[in-house]
Amino acid sequence: MVRVIAEAGVNHNGDRKMAFDLVRVAAEAGADAVKFQTFNAERLADMSAPKASYQRHTTDVLESQLEMLKRLELPESWHGELQSYADSLGIVFISTAFDTQSLGFLQSLDLPFYKVPSGEITNGPLLLEFARTGKELIISTGMSTLAEIEQALAVVAFGYCRDQAPNSLEEVWRFWSTADGRNAIEQKVTLLHCTSQYPTPMREVNLKAMDTLVGAFGLPVGYSDHTQGIAVPVAAVARGAVVIEKHFTLDRNLPGPDHRASLEPDELATMIRQIRDLEEAMGKGGKHPQPSEWDTRQAARQQILFSRPVKKGQVITQEVLTTARCGRGISPMGIWDLIGSTAARDYEAGEVPE
Repeated sequence: MVRVIAEAGVNHNGDRKMAFDLVRVAAEAGADAVKFQTFNAERLADMSAPKASYQRHTTDVLESQLEMLKRLELPESWHGELQSYADSLGIVFISTAFDTQSLGFLQSLDLPFYKVPSGEITNGPLLLEFARTGKELIISTGMSTLAEIEQALAVVAFGYCRDQAPNSLEEVWRFWSTADGRNAIEQKVTLLHCTSQYPTPMREVNLKAMDTLVGAFGLPVGYSDHTQGIAVPVAAVARGAVVIEKHFTLDRNLPGPDHRASLEPDELATMIRQIRDLEEAMGKGGKHPQPSEWDTRQAARQQILFSRPVKKGQVITQEVLTTARCGRGISPMGIWDLIGSTAARDYEAGEVPE
C-alpha cells in the first residue's frame, strides 16, 4: 500500500491553531502521516543567506531568509501535543529535522521514521545522525545528482553500522564497497524523486527518473511532489511509487512561501482517494476473467449452432454450421473439430451440437 505523507511543513505560519487544523485535515483526507518541519532558524541560516526565487515571489522581498524562517519555526512545546492529537485521530505525526539538535529533540518523541529533506542530502554529519537513530529513513533527492545520492547512501550505511564517526570520507567509501555496507540500507531506506521548485513546471517533473533511481540503487522509490494539482502524484503511483509526499494548506491564499504550491483540503482528499482507487485498479498482474466478467462472458460470446436441419449419421460440413450468442454449447474455436464428423441424431436449425 502506498504511504501518503501530507506535508504540512511550515504552512502553520507560526499559528498553533492552524497547526492543529492541519493535522485534522490530513487525517480527514485519509493520509497515513502528517509531516511538519523542525528547525532553529539561527542554526539553519545566517543573515546573509538568500531566499530561493519562489520564496522571493511569495514572501516579503525585503525580508531575509533568516527572518522568514524565524516566523515559521514550530515551537518544541507544540510537538508533543500535535503528536498526541494525531494519535487520537489515527494518523502518524512526523517532522523533518534540519540540524542535529532538532533531530535529537525529535528522537525524544520516538517517531516511527524520519524524512531527510533534499537540502540536507550533502550534509554528511546530519545524515550520519539520521542513520544513528536506527529508524527507517525516507530521503528526498531534489537538486541531486546520482553521485550525490550515492554518497549520501554511503554515509547512511556507515551510520547504521558504525558507532564512531568516520576518520575520512575514504573510510565511508571503503565500507560502502562491502556487502555489509550495501545490505545496511536495503530494509531501511526509501528514496524520493523530487524537483525542488515550488511549483514545479511539468517539463521539469521527470518521472522517469524514478526508474533511474531503482536501477541505480535497487531501493524502494517514491515521489515528493511540488507540482500544482494532483495528476503527477497519481501518475507516480502508476509508475511504482511506494511513498507520495505532497504539501497541503488550509488556504492557498495565505501568506507564506509554500501555500501557493500546496493542495487545499478537498484537493488533498481527492488525491488520496484517487491514489487508493488506482492501487486497487492496478491489481496483481495475472490475466484471467474477473469475477464480474463471468456473466458477461456467457452473454457476449458466440457458440456453434446448426444453420439448417441435419439428419442422424449425416457428415457435418461447414455449410450446415454457424455461430451466434446462445449462452451454451461449443466455442467457435471448436468448429474445425466438428467438420467431418457425423451427426449423432437429428438436429433442427438453431440447435447446439452435442
